Amino acid sequence: MSSATILVADDDRAIRTVLHQALGRQGHTVRSTGTAAALWQWIQEGEGQLVITDVVMPDENGLDLVPRIRKLRPDLRIIVMSAQSTLLTAVRATERGAFEYLPKPFDLNELVSVVNRALSAPAASMPRGNHPPEESERLPLIGRSTAMQEIYRALARLMATDLTVMVTGESGTGKELVARALHDYGKRRKGPFVALNMAAIPRELIESELFGHERGAFTGAVQRSAGKFEQAAGGTLFLDEIGDMPPEAQTRLLRVLQEGEYMTVGGRTPIKANVRIVAATHRDLRRLIQQGLFREDLYYRLNVVPIRLPPLRERLDDIPELTNHFLRAATVDGLPTKVLSTDAMARLRQHRWPGNVRELENLVRRLSALYSEEVINLETIETELADAVLASEASDGGSTDGGEVNLTEAVDRHLQALFAAHGDRLPPDGMYDRVIAEVERPLLSLALGATRGNQLRAARLLGLNRNTLRKKIKDLDVPVVRTPQVRRGG
Repeated sequence: MSSATILVADDDRAIRTVLHQALGRQGHTVRSTGTAAALWQWIQEGEGQLVITDVVMPDENGLDLVPRIRKLRPDLRIIVMSAQSTLLTAVRATERGAFEYLPKPFDLNELVSVVNRALSAPAASMPRGNHPPEESERLPLIGRSTAMQEIYRALARLMATDLTVMVTGESGTGKELVARALHDYGKRRKGPFVALNMAAIPRELIESELFGHERGAFTGAVQRSAGKFEQAAGGTLFLDEIGDMPPEAQTRLLRVLQEGEYMTVGGRTPIKANVRIVAATHRDLRRLIQQGLFREDLYYRLNVVPIRLPPLRERLDDIPELTNHFLRAATVDGLPTKVLSTDAMARLRQHRWPGNVRELENLVRRLSALYSEEVINLETIETELADAVLASEASDGGSTDGGEVNLTEAVDRHLQALFAAHGDRLPPDGMYDRVIAEVERPLLSLALGATRGNQLRAARLLGLNRNTLRKKIKDLDVPVVRTPQVRRGG
């Protein structure tokens, strides 16, 4: 790639030095400044092929500079950096015409890659500015962790499109918030946002709920009713728990996605579908496809842009910000003002959060409503989290919404309860072997039962060497009962 002149604007001298060194090694010439005024002067003079600018500068907001640069020099690529690592910042940068948005701190290799892409991108592919969201709008998603930054950047790129999005993630991770963000900051923001939870609708009513029905279409249909597709016309239709959609409704939804139109139940005139679809599920749709419970062709129609929301245990750095957000929200709702002590907040970051962000929100509201002290201390948090562990142990053994058993969560809950039962003391030594044996023994027993005691078949099923299986059977004292297979005559 040929060398280029890159204009850098950042109030932080150390960052300017790092960029000088990193981009200089690529053969580029770097001119840097700490003010927006100097950057604007260079741009007016026709300097540079690429701009890298921070958002916060002493004399002007870098985001406000982007539309002016795009108007004066529309072919000039702009990369926006910011320590204000929120969804709103990413959306504003993209909609105002930035080529890319990078949250601070950034990886130098990623920056160099973005610079190379920006310099090689044809002018026709450069984004055009749109109407930015209002400053007063509340942030739909909270968190500045690396996992959330990737989601913000993906969402920012999707705002100007109508692409169908599939949001996956465990229950309580905030899948509907992603759908609402795509709507509230997207090109359909002036239209309605309509949500339908497939798991909450009786199977026989789902088609009517989706597509509407005509008067007399079925018993009880005393008047015409508009379905969700019609209600969401011009806006966004959020199909939550899409994995629970019955097969017959899947077929009709697939036809709508293929043909772009639908008919009401009992209707005869096609209606043009004018919605953006965002689907969500906590279930493994690929496994449902293998089981014949979900159409593979529908999956590919819905999974145009997949977004995976991380569980809270993968973004523990976001817990303080989330907690403070929920504390402020509780105050707005009329609950007393609370703060958490430093050690109490640290304890929250050690919890595994099987219920994810929803579990944290419920905990914060409980703390706000039930405790009189203004500062919530470590002892209070320990009490609440111990109660949560006991409650989960008393539940259905770690089943997630929809009845599926999540082995990882079940083991995690069991081990948390085991540690909690010993208080400040540690469990007896040798814990690893004991826990592994607790899992191995029922696994081997079930495999041998399924193969009617045939150790060779059981070894293949488990992916073990036959001698290894025999040794484990002996060490764990697993009973082996050979049962003949009953042959059915014809």
